[in-house]
Amino acid sequence: MTRRLALVLTLVVGLFGTVIANATADVQAEVGLEIRLPLPALPLGPGPLYPLDSYGPRADDNAALRWSEQTLAAIRALKTGPTINARALAIVHTAMYDAWAAYDPVAVGTRLGGSLRRPPAERTDAYKSQAISYAAYRALLNLFPARSADFRGLLSAMGYDPDDASTDPASPTGVGNQAAAAVLAFRATDGSNQAGGYADTTGYVPVNTPDQVNDPFRWQPLRFVDASGNTVVQKYLTPQWGNVTPFALTSPNQFLPPGPTQRTLLQLDEEVTDTLLQSAALTDLSKVRAEYWADGPASETPPGHWLLFGGAAARARGYTLDQSVKLTFALANAELDASIAAWNAKRRWDYVRPITAVRVRMKGKLVLAWAGPYNGTRLIRGETWHPYQATTFPTPPFPEYVSGHSTFSGAGARVTVRPGTSFIEPGATPLLPTVLLWPTFTVARDEAGNSRRQGGIHFPDADLDGRNLGASVGQNAWAKAQSYFTGTAGG
Repeated sequence: MTRRLALVLTLVVGLFGTVIANATADVQAEVGLEIRLPLPALPLGPGPLYPLDSYGPRADDNAALRWSEQTLAAIRALKTGPTINARALAIVHTAMYDAWAAYDPVAVGTRLGGSLRRPPAERTDAYKSQAISYAAYRALLNLFPARSADFRGLLSAMGYDPDDASTDPASPTGVGNQAAAAVLAFRATDGSNQAGGYADTTGYVPVNTPDQVNDPFRWQPLRFVDASGNTVVQKYLTPQWGNVTPFALTSPNQFLPPGPTQRTLLQLDEEVTDTLLQSAALTDLSKVRAEYWADGPASETPPGHWLLFGGAAARARGYTLDQSVKLTFALANAELDASIAAWNAKRRWDYVRPITAVRVRMKGKLVLAWAGPYNGTRLIRGETWHPYQATTFPTPPFPEYVSGHSTFSGAGARVTVRPGTSFIEPGATPLLPTVLLWPTFTVARDEAGNSRRQGGIHFPDADLDGRNLGASVGQNAWAKAQSYFTGTAGG
């Protein structure tokens, strides 16, 4: 059988188009062989702006960057989901911004407007750093109480008293504590259900079960064994998120994408074919891209990834404390609105993930695809196909359309991945040092979105529509942030 299939593949590789062949007599009669070409191109990009590796957290970071990184560390440690993380980042950075605004001559805070404004003599980095540190500290204690020792440690290391609960606006501590309290009070009833552990408040019930696909166009929760060896059944993460109060959006439907185009099984099969082409064409470079952008458990997840990039950009460009506060405030709130817009679309269409679509539509056929760790590309049964993801986290616990990664994304840098550091194929991938290059924010955004197709997590519609959605949300959030910077926004 091996020799005959090798002959078929040799013939197919020389063709441009689609080749469909029946299995040989050595393959069970009910199994078909489908091979579709051409394989997609993998552009490398023209070059880097700066090495992200060299612009991580450092000892001389300003207070805004230190507390931003502290938030990311908490997210990584507690393994919270992307929606929850987007909100947490927005709360921390908004609290810092609102405290900072008290020391700016024109900027207004999001909750208290200009009521905390301090006189010119106090508009120093020392006062600002103290105020935003207390604001971040109070916000983090509320959001991640399990990491309170870390937060207390950082505040103490910066020379401040973690037990100082003053609300006197004549002191930076009071400004920070007041700013955080106002933001937290506002967010306490924002529809996220933080008090209830972010549990669903909408009564969502999946159409499909882990064992039965009742509707091939709808999301299926999966059953798998996690990294701790426990059998897990997926539960939709925060299906209520479209109801969360946004930063700048007028409604979760403000930039509603058109929805997936798959309305017939033939169209769904075209998407399945794209997924299998991406899988069959995996190289070290595309594997590294898929893994780098995966942002799964124990990472800062996609919203945090872009705050990480934002911090790196601030360091690389020598941003002042004022600039860093503004950048992270605008970016974090854009990520919050992106989470709301994306999850609103996910709930609206409840669309199938590639892992379900491929296994259902290609059951009883042989497909050319990545065959699992260290097995490369080969013919496998369609019902056994697995995306280029860890078996302990095969696909995210929410519907496919639109892509959250594509909606969240937009930054630029350079990262070098050392040989053998893959978490899916450790020791083997990549074979050589592999450099990821993003000459512009747009290129990085596009690679983040496309990586989810290469990893078998999304179809093209979800990626491309997600990029457009993210661009609209980001521009809208930036305009809103600008109104706070210039003092023209209401409280």
